[in-house]
Amino acid sequence: MSQHYDQPVIQAIQATGIPLETSHHTYDQLLDTIGDARFVLIGEASHGTHEFYQERAKITSRLITEKGFTAVAIEADWPDTYRVNRYVRGLSVDKTGREALSSFTRFPTWMWGNTEVLRFVDWLRQHNDMLEDQEQKVGFYGLDLYSLYTSVDAVISYLGKVNPEAAERARRRYACLEHYGGDARFYLTSLQLDSSCEKEVLKQLLELQQLIALSNQYSEESFYVDQNARLVSNAEKYYRAMLADGARSWNIRDHHMVDTLDFLLRYLDRQHIHTKVVVWAHNSHLGDARATYMGKEGEQNVGQLVRQRYEAQAFLLGFTTYTGTVTAASNWDRPAERKHVRPALEGSYESLFHYASFVLAPNFYLLLQSPDQTRSFLQEPRLERAIGVVYRPYTERASHYFEATLPEQFDAVIHLDRTHALEPLVCTPQWIQGEPEETYPTGL
Repeated sequence: MSQHYDQPVIQAIQATGIPLETSHHTYDQLLDTIGDARFVLIGEASHGTHEFYQERAKITSRLITEKGFTAVAIEADWPDTYRVNRYVRGLSVDKTGREALSSFTRFPTWMWGNTEVLRFVDWLRQHNDMLEDQEQKVGFYGLDLYSLYTSVDAVISYLGKVNPEAAERARRRYACLEHYGGDARFYLTSLQLDSSCEKEVLKQLLELQQLIALSNQYSEESFYVDQNARLVSNAEKYYRAMLADGARSWNIRDHHMVDTLDFLLRYLDRQHIHTKVVVWAHNSHLGDARATYMGKEGEQNVGQLVRQRYEAQAFLLGFTTYTGTVTAASNWDRPAERKHVRPALEGSYESLFHYASFVLAPNFYLLLQSPDQTRSFLQEPRLERAIGVVYRPYTERASHYFEATLPEQFDAVIHLDRTHALEPLVCTPQWIQGEPEETYPTGL
């Protein structure tokens, strides 16, 4: 598909796109469009792009200070993120944001252990410190379910303090998980077809909830451990499903994230606050799955589920880029590298935005809710790029592109034409050195 063929849609984008300026007011129209939404889901087209994290933090800080948002929930593990939550609310023994982020040791460490997240965490701590005692401090929470063994330890530790007999029962029930050396990957490869472990972790969840209910005191510690027990149960289902059905395992994970969001809201709303939450995760989780190939394959995601549960209270915001560099690995569980991002494929949404940027601005955003000509033009399904924690440029079309209908996927999209690799808090030699300039396809 050529630039000439796409000229009408490029011109429409140029007419309606809003350039990003350096002033504080650059997102005024975006915030006006967000209005009174209770959930603002802010995505990213990669897990390793500096500008995605930077702009997301700018928007989030304005939502907190101008629209009363009191929670940030991220695509990260509950226990690790709760350590940061306690730090930003002034309840932690950690002295610095860097210390609070040090629990993010599981691959990919750079996803949350990076300079932009550190900058935002420090800002959030300062913001909370300036609030009056009666004002609600902004929390920082994890939605994901990969912390199987850390969450097991949290449940047993809590019960050991309040009911040693219950702690011993928990140890026996969780023992079916512990045969695999505290590593969920070994649990995955060793799973049998019986459901004994599934039943045991569910029994433990129900008993814990009964003990909390009988105590007649739902404290913050109860809230924290309750979610850990939920996580263990759902993580076990997730790893079991991975053996048989990729769509089902994806759905378990994203349903868990949205259920965690609901659980968080119910807890915070008990404090007589109308909680408003910003969610940070990849576009693939936050863009409505029904507008992509995912929906056709039976996959649901956070964006779709939040829209279905909360309707007009949800606002979905995505990011795109055309080229630059990215922090990613070449394979799973390999070191972080600073890799070149190839120019987007012709005919993709990213290429349209690139051509529009020649006249409009290198960086801009589009509001997609209004039934104008731009939205109409963009309704045609096109390729869209997604880079996760692994980037394989030599198989990019198969590995990183999918078909989507952007105006149905997001309520707004921010395009940053040339972006740069996210800086990890701990830089690997591969990241510091970076990739040599690519000479593909000549190899010269």
